[in-house]
Amino acid sequence: MSEYQYYEFQAIDRPLTRDEMRELRAVSTRAEITATRFVNEYQWGDFKGDPSAWMERYFDAFLYLANWGTRELMLRFPRQALDHATARRYCPGDVAAAEESGGFVILQLASTQDGGDEWFEEGSGHLASILPVRAEIASGDYRALYLAWLLWAERGEDTDEDAPEPPVPPGLGTPTAAQQAFADFLRIDPDLIRAAAERSASARPDADPAALRGWIAALPAAEAAELLVRVAGGEAVTVRAELLRRFHQAQGEDGAEQAEPRTVAELLDAAERVAAERVRAERKEAERERARRERAEAAARERRLADLSEREEESWRRVDELAAQKTAGAYDEAVRLLLDLRELALRDGRKDDADARTAAVRERHGGKRRFLERVDQAIRDEQGPGRSSIASARPDLSLA
Repeated sequence: MSEYQYYEFQAIDRPLTRDEMRELRAVSTRAEITATRFVNEYQWGDFKGDPSAWMERYFDAFLYLANWGTRELMLRFPRQALDHATARRYCPGDVAAAEESGGFVILQLASTQDGGDEWFEEGSGHLASILPVRAEIASGDYRALYLAWLLWAERGEDTDEDAPEPPVPPGLGTPTAAQQAFADFLRIDPDLIRAAAERSASARPDADPAALRGWIAALPAAEAAELLVRVAGGEAVTVRAELLRRFHQAQGEDGAEQAEPRTVAELLDAAERVAAERVRAERKEAERERARRERAEAAARERRLADLSEREEESWRRVDELAAQKTAGAYDEAVRLLLDLRELALRDGRKDDADARTAAVRERHGGKRRFLERVDQAIRDEQGPGRSSIASARPDLSLA
C-alpha cells in the first residue's frame, strides 16, 4: 500500500488575511488555500509546517489522517467559549490533551492503530462532518468532551485506572451526527460509549425561544451592547455559543455530576459486559433471522411444489429436453427440476414411482457422463446431515 497523508485546517471565527495566505503558500505550493481553508494530500514527501503552531496562529480546527493508522484532530476555542480547567478535566493528557495559547484553549486528540487502517478512506469530508462539535462544546454541550475522555481512558499511555470520570453530560446515549462522526474518526469503542451512557440523563431540550428571548432581554444594557459589538466584529458564532451556554446554565440544564463517579477500570469492565450482552443479542437476532429465512424458504418450496404438481408430466419431459442440450447450464437446470420432482413424489407418497422415473432418466442419458455426475452430486448433497427430504428414504441411486 502506497503512503497517503491528509492535512486539513479550517478557519471559522475569522477569515485569513491576504498576508496570512501568502505565508501559508510559502510553506506549500501544491495546497488548496482559501481564506478559510488549507488542504493538502501527500503520496510522498511530508508536511513542512507545524500543525500546533498553525492552530495557535491561524486556524480553529485541524484534521490529519494517514493510511498507516494515525488520526489526529485539534479544535481551538476562545477562552470565553471553553475555559482551560474544564477542558483539562475532560482531556487530561497524551491522546486527549488541552493546552492554553494566548487567548485560546486547544484540544489535541489522537488515535493510532498499529498495522494501518483495516478499512481506509481518504480524508476529504471528515472534518466537515465533525466540525459542528466545536459549536456544540462552545454552547455547553460537553458530550464530545466526554467522548474525548473515553478516548484517553481507553487508549492513553498515561491513563490511571483509578482515575474518576468527569461529569457525564446528558444525552450521551443519543449523540448528534457530528458527535458520532467524532467518535468514529477517533475509533472510540462503541461498547465503552454505551457503558458510559448508562449513567447519562436524557438530552437537554432545545432552547425555548420565548424563554431565551426573556433571558436575553434581562441582560444588562451595557453587556448586551458589548455582545452586539462582538457580533458586528465577526464573532457571531462565538457569541451565539456563549449565550446558549449561559442560558442553559441559568436554566439548570448544564448536567449535574453523579454522586459516585466511576473509575476508568470500572468503565472498562462495564464495556466488556456491554460487549458480551451485545454479542448475545446479535446471536439471538441471527438465530431469529435464520429461522425466519428457513420458514420463508419452506413456504417458497411448498408454493413451487404446488405449482409443479399442476404440470408434473410436462416437467418429467422437460428433464429429458434439458439433458439432451448437453450444456452445463441445461444440465444444472435439469438436475434441479429432477430433485423437485422427486420431492413432490415423496410428499404425495409415491416414492417407488419417483425411483423408477429417476432410473429411467439415467438409462436414457447413460452416455452423458457430466450430466450423470451432476445428478450423483445433487443426490449426495441432498442426503447430507440435517436434510429432511426424500433422500433419507431413497435407495442408493449411485450412477457409478
